[in-house]
Amino acid sequence: MSEFLKVSSSPHFYTGESVPSIMKGVLISLAPATLGAVYFFGWHAAMLIVLSIGSAVAAEALCQRLRKVPRSIDDYSAVVTGLLLAFNLPANAPWWLAVLGGVFAIVVAKEVFGGIGFNVWNPALAARAFLLASFPTIMISSPDYPVPRGGTLSGLTLDGVTQATPLQLIKNTVAPILQNPSAFSPREVQNAHAVLAQTGQWEFYRNLLLGNMGGVLGETSAILLLIGAVYLFVRKYIDWRVPLGYIGTVALAAWVFAGPEGYFTGNPLLHVLSGGLILGAFFMATDMVTSPVTRKGKWVFAVGCGLLTVLIRVKGGYPEGVSYAILLMNTATPLIDAYTRPRVYGAEAAGGK
Repeated sequence: MSEFLKVSSSPHFYTGESVPSIMKGVLISLAPATLGAVYFFGWHAAMLIVLSIGSAVAAEALCQRLRKVPRSIDDYSAVVTGLLLAFNLPANAPWWLAVLGGVFAIVVAKEVFGGIGFNVWNPALAARAFLLASFPTIMISSPDYPVPRGGTLSGLTLDGVTQATPLQLIKNTVAPILQNPSAFSPREVQNAHAVLAQTGQWEFYRNLLLGNMGGVLGETSAILLLIGAVYLFVRKYIDWRVPLGYIGTVALAAWVFAGPEGYFTGNPLLHVLSGGLILGAFFMATDMVTSPVTRKGKWVFAVGCGLLTVLIRVKGGYPEGVSYAILLMNTATPLIDAYTRPRVYGAEAAGGK
């Protein structure tokens, strides 16, 4: 009889879903982008994905054995973490970087806090932040950054100079020229304007949608990520408020603050489709453990992620800001939940109102 009776804390709400079924759903949603990464970057990308997932699963099994707690590797959460981490690696990353990242994500960002459901930060993003801070040359500025099949790196060139991603070229090369044109030759200024004009053409956005642009494994093709996002919405695994609030805030703030020629000259679509925003907004900021549970809290979380992303992209040292923005808002999640908690029915609000 006891096996039919389970004693647990509230909320006592049964949906029919379980951690394994949700994680399987997330893996299905990431399948198009996974296949796209292998297509665009070849078998080395596949090796990185396998190593990242394998190291994450092995690290979780070892940690739980050492902690003498029941193994939960069959809930697929470590597989999801490993895959998302691989999506944040450059295609030419060495094999040991994937292994190191997978171990860090599980051991430091997850198991140290008690395992799934207790981690403060998204484990894959925490591992990316660790790798980015420890090995910046490999992660974002390698001179032999791989070109995707049938595409180019940034899709833009300035006097024959290009960089790994469109955001890097705009931030590091074009913006300094347009913000201080008197310090550069007329030809350099003219070329910078020409590059900026290319970002308004349909061909540029088509390449961003299809994946013919440089970037880490999982961020090259926006349309493959959006296909997976639709699946998550259909299965009701993610709340629309977070990606909508996140992407909308980035678009608005980028238009106001991120233009290389001054306020209200930014290109919202460039900032939405470039970099890791689509991946982060749909697959990482929506993490059930590290994001707020209240509706108001989700809006606050999403807007905060958006503002921090643009702030880092415009004023920070990195051309991309999605990872650190989400991690910072993960840290604020308990506070957001505390201040946006709905009032208990029948209870008086503070001040007796």
